[in-house]
Parts: sequence; C-alpha cells; structure tokens
Amino acid sequence: MVDEQPLYAETVRLFGYVSDHNFDALAELCDDDFGIVDLGTEGQSIMIRNRAEWENWFHTLFGNLSAMQAQTHTDIIDYKVRVGADMAYSVVEFCQHLVLGGKHGKFYCVVTIIWKTVADGSWKESRWHVSLLRTDWE
Repeated sequence: MVDEQPLYAETVRLFGYVSDHNFDALAELCDDDFGIVDLGTEGQSIMIRNRAEWENWFHTLFGNLSAMQAQTHTDIIDYKVRVGADMAYSVVEFCQHLVLGGKHGKFYCVVTIIWKTVADGSWKESRWHVSLLRTDWE
C-alpha cells in the first residue's frame, strides 16, 4: 500500500503543514539545502535559492492565502520513492486544491523531493522541485 512506503507519512505531513499555513512545523521538516523550485501564484516557476528567501516565500504565501480567506488541501495521486542509507528521493504526483470566493481550482503537479537524514536519525526535506501539469477551475 502506498501509505506504508518510506517517507510517505512525512510527505503527507509536509502537504498538511502547507494547507494549515503552519510555518514553524514546515520549517522544522524542511532544510532545503539547495533551495526549492515552487509554483508562483500565476502557475509560474519560482526559484528560491536560500533559507532567507524560503522563509520570506512561505511567510508571504501563507499571509496572502489567509488574507484572501483561501483554503487549500492536497490529494496525492501517485507516490514513488527510493531510499538509501542517508538520502532518498520521492516523485509525487498530486492535486493541490484551492477554494477561493466560491471557486475551486485544481492544480495538478509532479514534484521531486530529495530527503536526507539528520544527526538524530530523522528525515528532512532537502530539495523540492515542482512542475505544474495542468489547471482546472470549477
């Protein structure tokens, strides 16, 4: 079963922290040593190169979503993972839902996540690179 695969629970938590706008929990789970490539509000790729830019990006994003009273949640469509001793990577197809002003946007994406172990043996996200595949609005 997909939900029993390595790092699946961490992936679900990561998506949940974003949906809940839980910056502190997200920051604890993510190191993002080499930055991330995320989606901007217009569906464009955004290159975030360091931790300061990462923190600014998520503080701004969460603030904007809250101000708009937007709700988000994520459905994982497909999940694949390869795990080594101290590094792993997963490829996740997902649908990010955005409910805003009576409209429902569905953003179908694929992300490659690089994971690493840290000193206490836990896993942290080390790199995130997402691509938008298509968008549907209802």
